[in-house]
Amino acid sequence: MKISKLLNKKNFSIILILLFGLSANAEDKPVDIWNIDKKEIEENSIKDEKVISQDKIEVNENFDSNVYNMQSQKDNTIINLEEELETREIKIIGLYDPEDYGLDINMWSNSDGDQLKSILKKLSSINLSKDAIEIVNITLLTNAYHPQKNISEKEFLKLKSNWLIKNSNLELIQKYLIQNKAINLHPNLTKFIVDHHLSNTNIEKACEIFFKNDESILDKYLLKFNIYCLIKNNKREDAQLVLDINKELGFKDEYFEKKINYLLEFTSEIDNSISDKTILDFYLAHQTNPKFNFEPNDKTKKIIWNYLASANLLNSFQEIDISEIEKISTIEKAVHEKNYPEKDLFNLYKRFQFNFNQILNAKAVFKTLPNIEGRALIYQKILLESEMVEKLKLLKILKNSFENDNLGEAFDLELKVFLEEVNPTEIPDNLTSFYYTNIQIKKDEKNKIKFDNDIIHQSKLINYFNGDYAKSKISKDTNNFLKKIKKNKKYFLSKKDIILLESLKYDGIEISEKYDNLYEINDNEIPSDIQIMINNDEKGLALLRIAEVIGQDNIERIDDDTIYFIITTLNKLNIDWIRNKILLKVLPLKV
Repeated sequence: MKISKLLNKKNFSIILILLFGLSANAEDKPVDIWNIDKKEIEENSIKDEKVISQDKIEVNENFDSNVYNMQSQKDNTIINLEEELETREIKIIGLYDPEDYGLDINMWSNSDGDQLKSILKKLSSINLSKDAIEIVNITLLTNAYHPQKNISEKEFLKLKSNWLIKNSNLELIQKYLIQNKAINLHPNLTKFIVDHHLSNTNIEKACEIFFKNDESILDKYLLKFNIYCLIKNNKREDAQLVLDINKELGFKDEYFEKKINYLLEFTSEIDNSISDKTILDFYLAHQTNPKFNFEPNDKTKKIIWNYLASANLLNSFQEIDISEIEKISTIEKAVHEKNYPEKDLFNLYKRFQFNFNQILNAKAVFKTLPNIEGRALIYQKILLESEMVEKLKLLKILKNSFENDNLGEAFDLELKVFLEEVNPTEIPDNLTSFYYTNIQIKKDEKNKIKFDNDIIHQSKLINYFNGDYAKSKISKDTNNFLKKIKKNKKYFLSKKDIILLESLKYDGIEISEKYDNLYEINDNEIPSDIQIMINNDEKGLALLRIAEVIGQDNIERIDDDTIYFIITTLNKLNIDWIRNKILLKVLPLKV
């Protein structure tokens, strides 16, 4: 479609502006995306025909000048849009209402950007527990102004984007991008999630972000993705129009255009070229070639492997001959990187042929064979071994063989299956470390809370932090409890008792002064840098430091002294929601 046949010169500049806002969210709009009355188009066309003869000379004489002006106009349009993005006041980008978590919109205002970057860098190097991750998510995604010192809005948004990519909570990312209409603010984050969905052959989910976007798409890759989504959503004319106008503006991608022209049925000629530069390029090659065939190798990107597996395009590997050692080596690497099923690799090992003597003397013969054949031999011996200790020794040999070739994760799930059959009490001392390093310990299911009304922090008083206790009643019951405790000379207030009582006091619960001498408060237990954050009301940084302290530990496993300073910090900053959630995890007795 040539737009010059539809639109006169007067409205061409309008098109340039509207173009950038056109996206795949046309599902709730009229098919006529330009919103121009057909009758008006026809009238304009007639007027154009009347002045064609006059315009011919003028166009010929000024062709070079007009092309230059159009290019200049294109550049200015793009620059203006980018400047608008730069200068637009993007003060608050997030997901959560600060009041819901005991936070506020100025939680970062007193913080130093350099300190924020430093803490997030440390957090990125730690395999954080679910408790720590939840705290970081709440902290970074709560609607609030960015720090004013040593960091720009752009840098602050990039820190959020980098965290979300590292944490890879796809549902959270999708919600964050859609709710904030943040395709242009977070192009890398948008690419991450659409590529992830596409690599799992979930094109509908990948396109969802574009369907719900009504802003200009400035990134070239995302623009191409949007054009394909328009076609996928049966908006072919819209896709064609977007492509045509972008070509007028200088867009050029020969590979992409060939694939799109085939999908738009402008040509029936199949382009056999396959690019794995991006997952979108690779996907388009597959979608436009009925005889598509691609054989990955050890240099193939992880995301391409993932797509091949999701799209059932690894059939050739299932038919592999055991003499094709290079292909088997590629499979081992793919399994190590979690791009190929472990079971398929070990089924391949079963097809290797060994004689009786080799099986019988597997430990000795293993050392004389090439690595892949040696692993196949040991695996077959494991399947035949009935004696538990010998099987454990063989499992260790096989695991070490993988690790020595930097393929340790290739023998992970299958190893756990074998180890689950072992009775831990029968494992000899020299194999205990191997067992516990590789077995996945099943966590005990948490049952309901059991109250012990002889212990303060395990009594029904903890229901207050769940919102199940009236303030007037909690005050009376707490004082009665302390009265009983004071009479009991054998009762010693534990750290957790003190944590509960201090939290009640910070919430304004009236506790009689006559019980103040039952325990002492030691504020020196709070790290000095966190105390400074408290003094400066730096709620955001303080929460991130708490997440760093928790690290990879579940909150229930952290020692009482650390829990004390964490809860004290949250009390002083009035961050009640997070405090209550932690208290309900660490105080009650669960059975």
